[in-house]
Amino acid sequence: MFKTRLISGILLVAVALLTIMSGSYILFFTLLGISLIGMQELYKAMQVHKEKFTLLEITGYVGAVVYYIAMAADYEKYGMMGLILALILLLFVYVFTYPRFHAGEVMEAFFGIVYVAVMLSFIYLTRNLTDGKYIVWLIFLCSWGCDTCAYCTGMLIGKHKMAPVLSPKKSVEGAVGGVAGAALLGALYAAATGGKVAEYALICAVGALISMVGDLAASAIKRNQGIKDYGKLIPGHGGILDRFDSVIITAPVIYYLATLILG
Repeated sequence: MFKTRLISGILLVAVALLTIMSGSYILFFTLLGISLIGMQELYKAMQVHKEKFTLLEITGYVGAVVYYIAMAADYEKYGMMGLILALILLLFVYVFTYPRFHAGEVMEAFFGIVYVAVMLSFIYLTRNLTDGKYIVWLIFLCSWGCDTCAYCTGMLIGKHKMAPVLSPKKSVEGAVGGVAGAALLGALYAAATGGKVAEYALICAVGALISMVGDLAASAIKRNQGIKDYGKLIPGHGGILDRFDSVIITAPVIYYLATLILG
């Protein structure tokens, strides 16, 4: 299992490296594809997706595409408009097929758009910032770096459980080690790329703290739905959401921190 997980992780990083460095439409369509797959995993977990595709589910995917087109055109002008249009499409289906779908299902479908598609789109937005080809990697440094550092620290000195019900193996010591490790990685990355050391370290530290919330939130959803993994797409890791659970929350945080702190 460890060998499979390691190989999958290396391949995943390689694909991410090539895709993000290429930018432009390659990154756009890759993120859109990942978002749609992640939405399907979430819809299956929350039972929006039944044995067959439903009209409400398909509308959720269409809504995500509408948002992505609006976001890519001009996020500041059209991003919110795209999201509102996605909601209107879902409500249109809800109203004109009533009582086929419950209001809760409509909200779950909309949640899938926001939680997966909108949040992941901030990777694209961060890449398009000034020096974005460097800044965008802070998303993964503070997410996956925190996860690795927290795991190692927890294994060595972890004693106090952080969230025993959601994730019994996570410890307070591990969380501290994860944040500190992410900050160190941010500082080293800044030194290697000519970035601002203190600012990068601060961004990674805050991002790492938030990433743990994303990780635990994904665990909470899986426990509520009685599943172990969201899918089996990535050998040794599970589904897209199992690998990007912390990235989903971290991406918008890094985008806004970068615009505020780095200008």
